[in-house]
Amino acid sequence: MDNEKKRSASFSKGLLQSELYQYVLETNVYPREPELLKELRDMTATHPRAIMATAPDAGQLIAMLLKLINAKRTIEVGVFTGYSLLLTALTIPEDGKIIAIDMNREAYEIGLPVIRKAGVENKIEFIESEALPVLDQLLEDPGNENGFDFAFIDADKINYWKYHERLMKLVKVGGIVVYDNTLWAGSVAMP
Repeated sequence: MDNEKKRSASFSKGLLQSELYQYVLETNVYPREPELLKELRDMTATHPRAIMATAPDAGQLIAMLLKLINAKRTIEVGVFTGYSLLLTALTIPEDGKIIAIDMNREAYEIGLPVIRKAGVENKIEFIESEALPVLDQLLEDPGNENGFDFAFIDADKINYWKYHERLMKLVKVGGIVVYDNTLWAGSVAMP
């Protein structure tokens, strides 16, 4: 992929914004990015709302956090085309599970062929819905309380506090909740 295409496929939501950011992407991020994630990133770059996608540098931080805590059961609120979802599915163990919630199945289906090609669709339970009712439904089952290792939230910012309140009950102590890469306010879930 030439430098111009790389620039068009990198999203402005990255952790840094400058020539330094391009240098970091080209020398450290892109060389470590799995081919299927590159493929999905390139597909997403042509979408009119490509800026909503998880930046590849943020994705690598998410992968590191998932590995650090040996995450197996995760929640993702806000899926878009599925970059962070695919990254999570590739990172968690074979018997890991992801509850993925988004109101727009159409955007998710853009990335679905790549998710299938990766052989990780079985790890994903996609729920087309607003997130709050789904999180509330999860909380109705006592088995879900403290039952998740990790949550990634990249959705409507106005509801972040409401998501946070629910996720602090769903994510176990020692788990991590990450809010989109423009905030990176990771939290350890406490009872």
